[in-house]
Amino acid sequence: MIRKALLILLLYSLAGPVANSRGVVANERREVAITFDDLPVASMLQDDKSWKEITRKLLNSITTNKLPVIGFVNETKLYTDNRLDPDRVSLLKAWLDAGLELGNHSFSHHSLNSIALSDYEADVLRGEEITGGLMTERGKTLRYFRHPFLHTGRSIETRQQFESFLRAHGYTVAPVTIDNSDWIFARAYENARAANDARAMQKVVAAYVPYIMPKFIYFDSESRNLFDRNIKQILLLHANSIHPAHFGEIVAMLRSRGYKFVTLGDALTDKAYASTDTFTGPGGISWLDRWALTRRVPPGFFQKEPRTPAFVMKLAGVDSE
Repeated sequence: MIRKALLILLLYSLAGPVANSRGVVANERREVAITFDDLPVASMLQDDKSWKEITRKLLNSITTNKLPVIGFVNETKLYTDNRLDPDRVSLLKAWLDAGLELGNHSFSHHSLNSIALSDYEADVLRGEEITGGLMTERGKTLRYFRHPFLHTGRSIETRQQFESFLRAHGYTVAPVTIDNSDWIFARAYENARAANDARAMQKVVAAYVPYIMPKFIYFDSESRNLFDRNIKQILLLHANSIHPAHFGEIVAMLRSRGYKFVTLGDALTDKAYASTDTFTGPGGISWLDRWALTRRVPPGFFQKEPRTPAFVMKLAGVDSE
């Protein structure tokens, strides 16, 4: 099933240039920075053996493909029974030993939409205690912050105050332009595994791998409609159990569509990231969606976004994306 899906998706890479609503054909240059959230591991599995295996396989796929990936850490996951777990810290060291960069995803993964700004800022500082030290040992600096849930605050004032706080502590916000529901697929995958249902596990994977490319095509289309070109995209994934065996397939699909893999820093040099963003809604959405809403695009602008299959949602026990 996966082979068939790859053949179908290859057709996307052979498609000709796409014109936007004003008839402008976009430059076909495509670049993307890949980021992973919720390090060391995002999984319902809580044993160190499973976490080590997930990390080992994922890093092997990343390094084999020579990708300049960055991983964002929740340091609360480094603790077992309120005690720092050296085995979990070693997983972060493995990311650094692979030549990759780490970023701050806060300590507790709280939402800025739901707690006081002062508490949120304290959680950010707590979230750099271990990661920052590991980076310093390797002559690196902790410099990027990713908002948990992609929640940036329910008011412009809160966002501006927090971003001033980040700048004062040497951080740059790590936005996301290509968002997706990989976490739902991963939860469905783990639920199927817990039920010893190999057929359901395979069905989830067979749906996940082809789901990613239409997401890219959708957000590339948003990019062209908003900027008349393909901007340097930033992809959000999670360090979960579905990627160790299948991330390489996603990379192969992206290469077939002509994507070049760049660092987060390189992606942020794109002038699109200086665009005005007035979004203060409750959702955690792509920055492309934020820019579109800021420009007051018509509702139909978002109607073609690919959705997670209903059977995956049901298996994951999730009501909404």
